[in-house]
Amino acid sequence: MTENHTQDQSSVRRQVLVVIVLFGIISMLGDVVHESARSVNGQYLSLLGVSAAQVGLVFGLGEFIGYALRLISGVILDKSGKYWLFLFLGYGVHFVIPLMGCTTSWGVLIVLILTERIGKAFRSPAKDTLLSGISERQVGLGFAFGLQEALDQLGAFLGPLIFTAVFYYAGQSGVGEFQLGYRLLAIPFVVLMLFLVYVWRRVSRLEREHGAVAPAGAPGRLSRMFWIYSAFTFFTAFGLLNFGIIGYHLKVRSIMSDTMITMLYAGAMGIDALVALLIGRTYDRLKERTGSKTGGILILLIVPLLTLLLPILTLSTSVPVVISGMVVMGVILGAHETVMRSAIADLTPYKKRGLGFGLFNTFYGLALLAGSALSGLLYDKGLTMVIILLTALSEGIALFFYWIMYRKVRATAQ
Repeated sequence: MTENHTQDQSSVRRQVLVVIVLFGIISMLGDVVHESARSVNGQYLSLLGVSAAQVGLVFGLGEFIGYALRLISGVILDKSGKYWLFLFLGYGVHFVIPLMGCTTSWGVLIVLILTERIGKAFRSPAKDTLLSGISERQVGLGFAFGLQEALDQLGAFLGPLIFTAVFYYAGQSGVGEFQLGYRLLAIPFVVLMLFLVYVWRRVSRLEREHGAVAPAGAPGRLSRMFWIYSAFTFFTAFGLLNFGIIGYHLKVRSIMSDTMITMLYAGAMGIDALVALLIGRTYDRLKERTGSKTGGILILLIVPLLTLLLPILTLSTSVPVVISGMVVMGVILGAHETVMRSAIADLTPYKKRGLGFGLFNTFYGLALLAGSALSGLLYDKGLTMVIILLTALSEGIALFFYWIMYRKVRATAQ
C-alpha cells in the first residue's frame, strides 16, 4: 500500500510539472501577443504626435487599471472559484491588439491599450492562484513561478522580433509597417486560445483522476508581514522607470532605430527569463536554509539596489550605457515576476489568495501609475536628474521596509 501511495504521489508530481510547463506556454503565447505590442507602443504613439507626458500617463494608467482591477477580480475569484472563466475572458481580450493595426487615431489606440490591460486584470489572479495551489505541495513556489516566468519571458523575447522582422524587411518603420506588425499578432492570438482550451481539458482530467491538488483549509487572515511586504513593493515599483518612457527617449533623441529599440526590449525579456529560473530556485533554497516560510524574500534586496541604477543608465545618450541599463531592467523584472508573486502565495492562505494577489497588484499598479506619469512629465520638462533623485528616494524608502522584513524573517528563523 505504501509503495502504491508513493507511485501515486510520483505520478501526481510528474503531472503537476507538466501542468506548470503548460501554464508557462500559455503565458508565453500571451506574451508573444501583448509584449510585442508593448515594445513599440511608445514609439508608435510618438510617431502620431503624442507627448512624453501623455505616453507616461497612458502607460501608467494602463498598468494601474491592469493591477487595480485585480483586487475586484480576486475577491470574486475567492467567492466563486471560477478560475478558468476568468482565464478565458482575460486572454480573450487580446483580440484588441491586432485591431491596433487598423487605426491611426491615437485616441482609439489608447482605448485599445487600456482594454488589453483590463484583460490582464481578469487573467492574472486566476492564473497565479491556480499555479500556486497546484505547485505549492509538489515542486515549490519559487521553482514553479520561476519556470512559468522563464517561458513567459521567452514569449516576451520572441514577440518583439515580429516587429523587428517587419521593419527589417520593409527597410523602414513608418505607420504602415507598425500597422502590419500589429495585424500579424492575430496569428499567435488564435494559437493561444486553442492552446488554452487544451490546457483546461488537461487540468480537468488531472483533477478527476487525483482529486483537488490545491491546499485545503480555512480562509485565514492577511498577516502583518503581508502589509509590510506590500509597502516594500509599492515604493520599489514607484521608482521603476517604464519602458514606454525609455523607448520614447531613444526614439525622440534618435539614439537608436526602431528596429534596434525592439531588439533591445527583446533582449531584456530574454535576460528576465534566465534570471527568473535562477532566482526562483534561490527563493526556495533560502526558505529551506532559514527554516522560515518567508525566508525567500531575502533575495529581494537586489531589487531596490538595481532599480536605483535604471534611470541613470537607460536615460543616457550612450548606446552601450543604455544597453547595460536594459540588462539591469531584465534582472529587475525577473525578480518582480518570480519572487514577488511567490512571496504573496507564502504570505497568504490559499482561500485568500485572490484577495492577496488583488491587493498586492493594486498597490503595484498604483505605484506604476504614479511613477510613470510623474516620470513622463519630468522628462518633458527636461528634468532627467529629478527623475534619478525621485528613484533614489523611492528605493531608499523601499530599503527601509526591506530592513523591517529582514528583522522579522531572522526572528522567525531563530
